Amino acid sequence: MNSYFTLQSGNREFSEITPEIYRLSKKCIKNNIIDPSLYNKYDVKRGLRDLNGKGVLTGLTEISEVYSFEEAPDGTRIPQDGRLFYRGYDVEDIVKGFTSENRFGFEEVAYLLLFGELPGVHSLRKFCELLDYYRTLPTGFVRDIIMKAPSRDIMNAISRSVLTMYSYDSNADDTSVPNVLRQCIQLISLFPIFSVYGFQAYQYYHDNQSLIIHTPQPQLSTAENILYMLRADSKYTPLEAKLLDMALVIHAEHGGGNNSTFTTHVVTSSGTDTYSTIAAALGSLKGPKHGGANIKVVKMFEDIKAHISNFEDEDEIAAYLEKILDKKAFDGSGLIYGMGHAIYSISDPRARVFKGFVESLSKEKGREQEFKLYSNVEKIAASCSPLFLQLRELRAGVLTV
Repeated sequence: MNSYFTLQSGNREFSEITPEIYRLSKKCIKNNIIDPSLYNKYDVKRGLRDLNGKGVLTGLTEISEVYSFEEAPDGTRIPQDGRLFYRGYDVEDIVKGFTSENRFGFEEVAYLLLFGELPGVHSLRKFCELLDYYRTLPTGFVRDIIMKAPSRDIMNAISRSVLTMYSYDSNADDTSVPNVLRQCIQLISLFPIFSVYGFQAYQYYHDNQSLIIHTPQPQLSTAENILYMLRADSKYTPLEAKLLDMALVIHAEHGGGNNSTFTTHVVTSSGTDTYSTIAAALGSLKGPKHGGANIKVVKMFEDIKAHISNFEDEDEIAAYLEKILDKKAFDGSGLIYGMGHAIYSISDPRARVFKGFVESLSKEKGREQEFKLYSNVEKIAASCSPLFLQLRELRAGVLTV
């Protein structure tokens, strides 16, 4: 019997693109082309943005909202510094609130997004207890699901875990609000475990690393538990935990019109179950033009570091960025990743919140030069020099250290 993973036919690997497939693909392309002019003729949008980059209205939401322009009386849109609101609260104000009191914010923001109001002390404590109660996997899940054929991509690994949870839920197809809420709170609790355990399995099978599985601790926040489970010695600094918590907060929602949220709207409209819906949304989020842009940012900076000798030499950096834009370097796409989300016109509020804390972490870890490189790339790529006015085509991502 052929192996499930290789499925060989003679000496031919299952995943190989054969000459016959190439021949058929040309026929497929030839007979499945739509004249681009028809999209304008019938006013059909090819995605969640029109040809001018303006977002396409796909629904209504009271969960979150993005501001990036002011509209003048004559209809002209005037660029503004970006602002992001969760249930009417400015995210920057939310972050100032919990950081000024030296506490974690993700659980509070999850409550706000789910229920439409900020929790009091008692409500937040009960919600955290609920998250902790659900922060456990079914018996044998790690062995039977996570450890079997671990994926090379963490988003794929998480999707598989989410979809498999259907088999462990006796009320999986119940789409009543109480049951869907129960499922969603469970998934919020389990996502850190899916992520960390999936990564540990990958390192064990693909990178020949030791396999260490830590169970989450009830007294820790979501951010702390991620670091506790991720590290072999379970140790982390307070700044690391605060920064990760902030990352969870500022990525918790984004205006309701993004690709993965739109996917959720589309899939739920068929009446399908929660696990199928979230797995589909994760598939959308994985794409390099959505959440997967993070991976592009990391790979792009690895490439830049390999070709730049002086991280403080702006001329050297600019010259290499020009090569990237001219499709002569990195992935050949002509894109610079990581310059903020495309929906914002001047600045991304999440970057404003995040940057100072990332700089502090770079000092704590002795990586100031690396942070300097990131800052220089940001400054140069976002400049208004003739080079970048003519050539730049920036794509969303997250600047990370």
